[in-house]
Amino acid sequence: MEMENKKSIAVVIPCFNEGISISKVISDFNKYLPEASIYVFDNNSTDDTVERAKGSGATVISVSNKGKGNVVRRMFADVEADLYIMVDGDATYDVSNCKDLINELYDNGLDMVVGARIHTDKQAYRAGHTLGNKVLTGCVKSIFGGSFTDMLSGYRVFSKRYAKSFPAMAKGFETETELTVHALELRMPYSEVEISYLSRMEGSTSKLSTYKDGLRILKTIIKLYSSERPLFFYGMLSLLFSVISVLLAIPLAETYVNTGLVPRLPTALLSTGIFLLAGISLTAGLILESVTIGRREMKRLAYLSIQKSTR
Repeated sequence: MEMENKKSIAVVIPCFNEGISISKVISDFNKYLPEASIYVFDNNSTDDTVERAKGSGATVISVSNKGKGNVVRRMFADVEADLYIMVDGDATYDVSNCKDLINELYDNGLDMVVGARIHTDKQAYRAGHTLGNKVLTGCVKSIFGGSFTDMLSGYRVFSKRYAKSFPAMAKGFETETELTVHALELRMPYSEVEISYLSRMEGSTSKLSTYKDGLRILKTIIKLYSSERPLFFYGMLSLLFSVISVLLAIPLAETYVNTGLVPRLPTALLSTGIFLLAGISLTAGLILESVTIGRREMKRLAYLSIQKSTR
């Protein structure tokens, strides 16, 4: 089905020192999606990213707070459109099929379409990144469900409903995790479309640290788990504390039954204290579960208050 030009489309590009590649990204979108407005959100670049972006005809907006998450927050807040296309400024995503992603969203009434990366060049996607993506995607699937295969893709299409209801709390590269979980938590309709993932242009370097950013993303998953599944999270902590407490108490109980004495008072106090922690954890989980339900309902109402994206 051919895409009709009835709705405004915004291409939003987060950038940090992508002077080598940003002009190509902009020219590609001008070629394959000429009706779109292109916005480059520069995150304190020290090279000629801003000059090249402006020279290519894009609107440039500066974001002083460092981190991709901070940039995404500004993108969705500052740009008004009916449809948003987010893509990294490193020219590693083949955007020639951008209309296929848009049609996928409109034709199926979706809120997010993710460009699932397919690559044949080992230089395009390092082995460590591939493994890390699989592990983190698997963690999110086991916790929140869903069917994502490339959770960390930086090439996505969003409905206005999604963009304006997204809280954007992350600061750095863990924002992709937050983008994915937001869709899963509100049970938004989404899909993935396979796209080619290319090697970086000569002279361009990745800003992603495999281990540092991987740990930050894993930390984000744990944080989201504790906030979105608090009863289970704190319930498991409660169970762990209870088991430790009982294991410490068993020898004391045996000694007391045999002798009527409790010779290891510090151990008895430790066991009691840990058991109290178990009770506190379970109570916290119950309280936070009700808070989470209320917060989720408010997010859902905010999502439903925005008109559904149609052609």
